Amino acid sequence: MSGATDIPDIDYSVIPLTALNFSVRKKLGLFLNPSTMVAGDWTALAELMGFDYLEIKNYEQCQNPTKKVLEDWQAKCPAATVDKLLQMLKDMERDDVLTDPQLCKDIEKDCRKFLETMNPVQVPEVTSCEPKTQEMSGITIDDDPLGHMPELFDAFICYCQSDIGFVHEMIRQLEQTECKLKLCVFDRDVLPGTCVWSITSELIERRCKRMVVVISDDYLDSNSCDFQTKFALSLSPGKATKTAKHFHCQWIPQFHTFSASVTDFHTDFNLISIIL
Repeated sequence: MSGATDIPDIDYSVIPLTALNFSVRKKLGLFLNPSTMVAGDWTALAELMGFDYLEIKNYEQCQNPTKKVLEDWQAKCPAATVDKLLQMLKDMERDDVLTDPQLCKDIEKDCRKFLETMNPVQVPEVTSCEPKTQEMSGITIDDDPLGHMPELFDAFICYCQSDIGFVHEMIRQLEQTECKLKLCVFDRDVLPGTCVWSITSELIERRCKRMVVVISDDYLDSNSCDFQTKFALSLSPGKATKTAKHFHCQWIPQFHTFSASVTDFHTDFNLISIIL
């Protein structure tokens, strides 16, 4: 079978789902959103991803359920890869998707671009200068591709992969309840293709009102968390004691400890840390 799964020099099992850009996700929606009696649609894909009946029923309210299912799967499953997605489509017998020439070409392009960004790069000097190119125009999934209306967030979440379960519960408590906050979660919201340091700087400085740091044992060993925290503090030099607020939080079963402090998002504090 010809298609994206036959490309020999790309190991899709090591490429996270976040590597797939907006155009690929849109094309997948065109294939999977329509209900059909002869082929598996987005509901079959959601079942294979582990979503239960009630969750799938709620997705029916979405204008583009395929897009939402992909976003939530990559948010709750750190091991979500392009290879697993392609295997699910194969299990659904959606050969029409797997052999579509343009879709295969776009998947290959996104994966190659992701692999290029994984090459070692020199961390740029921390700066608040305006970007000199248009590369910052479309960096999140819901960004305006032309850059006229960039996506904005209430808070940028700084975390390491081992704490993704805690972050997923934060999403549920703060976005899907009466709080109605909009969080920027890198693995869920950010598109691949640009230097991660540049994207992080743009999001923290210009797109997010505040930054929430999830501090755990693994946080101390994370280079990305270290960069994000230091960059956020560098935006207000000499004011760290005035811009940061810390409080302890129990693990997920006692998550009410955190949700009770949600009012902290509406204070004058710019950086909030959660100590696990």
